[in-house]
Amino acid sequence: MGNGNVFKRVEMKYLLEKEEMDALMEYMRDKMCPDPHGDATIRNIYYDTDSFLLVRRSIEKPAYKEKLRVRSYTASSMEDPVFVELKKKCKKVVYKRRIHIPQEQAIRFLAGEDLTQDELSDSRGKSKPADAQIAREIKYFRNMYKTLKPVVYLSYDRQAYYGKDDDSFRMTFDTNICYRKERLNLSEEPGGISLIDPGQALLEVKISGGMPMWLSAYLSDKKLFKASFSKYGAAYKDMLKKGEIKIGNI
Repeated sequence: MGNGNVFKRVEMKYLLEKEEMDALMEYMRDKMCPDPHGDATIRNIYYDTDSFLLVRRSIEKPAYKEKLRVRSYTASSMEDPVFVELKKKCKKVVYKRRIHIPQEQAIRFLAGEDLTQDELSDSRGKSKPADAQIAREIKYFRNMYKTLKPVVYLSYDRQAYYGKDDDSFRMTFDTNICYRKERLNLSEEPGGISLIDPGQALLEVKISGGMPMWLSAYLSDKKLFKASFSKYGAAYKDMLKKGEIKIGNI
């Protein structure tokens, strides 16, 4: 499957009711395998500028957009490794590059400190050139957007599956999607303001090639259509609606 810290794929989203999710899971039972690490509560800290430039650009649906976040799949102390992810989307193709470092280092790195060679080495002290290159790309991004800071904590429960015939084909079901503006570190418990209705799920279909015919036919038959839904974008719009972000200040 190549480098697990570099991804290139097309991602499509569908907002499902519980009955629709349950029916799809039953239908795909003999076509997909549960990811052994895929039943998890995912925690994210999104970074943005003082003026929320990244999310504002994103919701305008440009041909090219980018996001920066720190992510963990379990409750993480400051010493536990987390992912620093740079996610870009160009003409519907998603590119994601990430490094895996302790949360305390991730916070310092995104605040302006550079990572040392030791911090980009494995437990045996062996250098990881791919991680060093990705760290340079994130550093460039950090320096270009000079006022980056943590702005939103976003969590959700995820069930993930991969194709029996193609393990690069993935489907994930996200429920209990919540955000908050405070306690912006991955050591805290998940939860906050809900972004979808109880019982709803966000299906993400992630493909590096074409969509399997069985899934395309199923979605068409059940009249399940793609949805434009960005978790961070939805959180931003909710804060804007509540007056927690003033348009005049951005």
